[in-house]
Amino acid sequence: MLKVNIEYRKGILFVRLKGFLTVYTYDSLNNYLSNIIRQLGIKYIVFNLSKLDVMDNYGRLAITSIINEVKNNHGRGLICKSKLWFDEKFKIIDDELTAFKMVKI
Repeated sequence: MLKVNIEYRKGILFVRLKGFLTVYTYDSLNNYLSNIIRQLGIKYIVFNLSKLDVMDNYGRLAITSIINEVKNNHGRGLICKSKLWFDEKFKIIDDELTAFKMVKI
């Protein structure tokens, strides 16, 4: 099961995930966030993964595709508090407050 908490603050969409982001849950997350990004023109997104217990390659694919979507809006995607492996092309930050310093709006 995957629980998603989103908050839009100061131009940044914060997405906090809890549970399992796997082959069974990635599609619903991807569709949900893609709609929000398109409808609102979101340029900056931060994924907080501190409470994510399991993530498989499908979960990584979902996060990668969402980050690429905001990059297409000339924005940026960050990953916060990940204890899970990510490719070095992703910027991993320690806390959500750091996002405000890194994203100059």
